[in-house]
Order: sequence, then C-alpha cells, then structure tokens
Amino acid sequence: MFSKIKRRIRNVFITGLLITLPVAITFFILKFLFKNLDALSPVFTNLLITAGAPIPEGYRIPFLGVAITFLIILLVGIVTTNIFGKKLLLLGEAIVAKIPFVRSIYRGTKQVVVSFANADTDSFKKVVLIEFPRKGLHAIGFVTGETKGEVQEHTAYRVINVFVPTTPNPTSGFLVFAPKEEVQEIDMSIEDGIKYVVSGGIVDNQIQDRVIDTKEIKV
Repeated sequence: MFSKIKRRIRNVFITGLLITLPVAITFFILKFLFKNLDALSPVFTNLLITAGAPIPEGYRIPFLGVAITFLIILLVGIVTTNIFGKKLLLLGEAIVAKIPFVRSIYRGTKQVVVSFANADTDSFKKVVLIEFPRKGLHAIGFVTGETKGEVQEHTAYRVINVFVPTTPNPTSGFLVFAPKEEVQEIDMSIEDGIKYVVSGGIVDNQIQDRVIDTKEIKV
C-alpha cells in the first residue's frame, strides 16, 4: 500500500516537473537575455544624444537595447541573404576557422543553432517502431521518405528512410535505411512521438497495440 502511494506521488511529481521545468527554464533564459540586452540601453541612448536627438542627459530609454539588438540581427540576416553577404560570411568563417579555440566555440554554437532552426516536424511523415540498434530491441523512429538514388541501388530490398532520434535531444540521431517489412507503423502522432522521446519514455502516450500492416506503409 505504502509503495503504491510512494509510486503515485513520484509519478505525479515527475509529471509536474516535466511541465514546470521547461516553463521555468524558458522564463529564466528570456529574463537573462532581456536583462543583458537592455543593459545596452544607456549606450544606445548616449549615441542618440550625441547624434542630436532631443533626449535629456542621463535619461535611459527602456528596452532600447533589446530593440536595437533585434534590428542589428535582422540587418545581418538581410545582408547575408544576398550573394555579396554570403561571400563575406564565407570569408569570415574561413578566418575564424584558422583561430584555435575560437573556431571550436564558433562551430559548436553554430551547430546547436542550426539544429534547432532545422528541427522541422513537417519533415517526419509517420511514427514507427524499428528494431534498433540490434534485433530484439526496439526504438521509436520517424519515416522521412523513400530511399532513392545510389543508396537504394546498393540494397537488395526496397527501403525507406527512418530517422531514429536520441534522448532527450531529438534533433540528433541516426539515419537508418530499413526494408518496409521490418518497420512497424504505430498509431501515434508526430508530436506525441517527439514528446515520448524527449521525456525518455516517462510521458506515457499509451502506445496502442494496433500495428498497421507494414506492407501498406506509404511514403
């Protein structure tokens, strides 16, 4: 009896943690960004005063630092989307790549940003179960399309592309080329599948026993 109550309290606590922790982390990150970016407000205000803007000496315009930083990022994005800007970007990255330690920080940061920017769930077509990393073990995967080209030419069966994500970061994982007959489609939405992976299986989405005929999987 006591063990059941203890297990129930533990499950409720973990569920609450999964809800409140992301909210708290998001709040503190946004608070940190706004606080540090808005610290630039006096600097930009002084620049406006120097340029002749009718602003009282020592006055601080609230959120000016955030607004100017946003505009700078937007301007950089506009510049780097044209051919000349892309060439400047490639030149800058080539220079950074020759600087020890700095290049490691830059590449790591860029990889994280690109991963989140490219995390598009629309690229996933359906959730499947696949035996991975060996026979007898199963992992949740996402079908991304039908294998074509040279990869298909070197396989003995018709295979499909299955992305097997890692926990708790679903933006990284393994690309598996699996025969359709060895992939089981399950009745789970893409969003629920991602939640299941991120939570490490803690979030129970009630995977149904109904398995769709693998021969009917269309990609």
